[in-house]
Amino acid sequence: MKVEQFIEIKSKQLVFYVRAFLARQVEYAELDIFIWDMLEEWSQVKVEQNESYSEKERVFWHLIHQISFWPKDTLLTDTLLIDELSICADFINGQGGFPMDCIGVRP
Repeated sequence: MKVEQFIEIKSKQLVFYVRAFLARQVEYAELDIFIWDMLEEWSQVKVEQNESYSEKERVFWHLIHQISFWPKDTLLTDTLLIDELSICADFINGQGGFPMDCIGVRP
């Protein structure tokens, strides 16, 4: 699988899990398991040397980082962070503009 294909498939799933978590319909543990499973699948992706990033991929990795970095309580209560996560999820889903200060890189 190529990077672009992976991002297309996993971004839909990521948006689902992030939105469900923020709406308190999915527990953090389930979101965390999804991220770890996704990273395991990422290890199977063929990345060409010097392959460039799309804006969608940058936002995808930024969103993964934010969810992995912040503790559960912060993710659920910090209104600025919640807004950032929502804006990133919207962009990945094809809605809205590129989020400011979004610097996502591949693991």
